[in-house]
Amino acid sequence: MILCYKYLVPKGYIGLTIFPFIFLKDKKFKTHIELINHEKIHIKQQLEFLILPFFVWYGIEFLVRFYQYKSWHLAYINISFEREAFANECKVNYLNERRFWQFLKYLRAHDVSVK
Repeated sequence: MILCYKYLVPKGYIGLTIFPFIFLKDKKFKTHIELINHEKIHIKQQLEFLILPFFVWYGIEFLVRFYQYKSWHLAYINISFEREAFANECKVNYLNERRFWQFLKYLRAHDVSVK
C-alpha cells in the first residue's frame, strides 16, 4: 500500500518502506516506476527476514559501512539491501525472477561510490 506522508520520510529521501507500506514524500512520486519498484524490492527483502530482523541487519550493516566509508551517503548506498534495490529498480520484472535472499549477492559486490 502506497501512502504519501512527507513527515515520516526522512529529510533527503523521497521514499521509505516499512512493511506493508511504502511512504512517499509527495504524491507526485506515485507514478515514478523505478522508485516504486525499488521500494517493492525492500518489501520483498523485509518479508524474507520476517520484518524486524531486516531492520536489525539493515542498521548493523549501516553502522559497519559508516565506519568503513566515514560518510552517511556512501554507507547508505553500500548497504547490501540498497545495492540490490538500486541495481534492479529499472527491471520491471525483477521481483518475478528474483531468487530468495538475493541481497546476499550484494554483500561483497564492488563498492558503490556515486549514485
